[in-house]
Amino acid sequence: MKEIKAYIHRNRAADVVRSLRKADFGHFTLVDVKQVLQTLETADQEFSTEFGARVLTEVKLELVCDNDRLQEAITLIRENAKTGQEDSGCIYVSDINSKFAF
Repeated sequence: MKEIKAYIHRNRAADVVRSLRKADFGHFTLVDVKQVLQTLETADQEFSTEFGARVLTEVKLELVCDNDRLQEAITLIRENAKTGQEDSGCIYVSDINSKFAF
């Protein structure tokens, strides 16, 4: 199994969710995250008094999938998360070695 972590611009998250659900990727998590990074558009940033820096609020998507569906999930995320800007998001993939239910 694989775990995908994708950092997506907030205004693209709904399209990514719809595409994943349509393809029957049923269980995934979305979390608002604050990133301290240089963006092309300073209008997307806000100054955080909590962190003392300009931050960008994005959505982190976490999805676990079978190895044989990894490329499909990556393609759906990439196609639906594009903003038209360079470096508008990123995807990380990790191996899952164990799964425990409770």
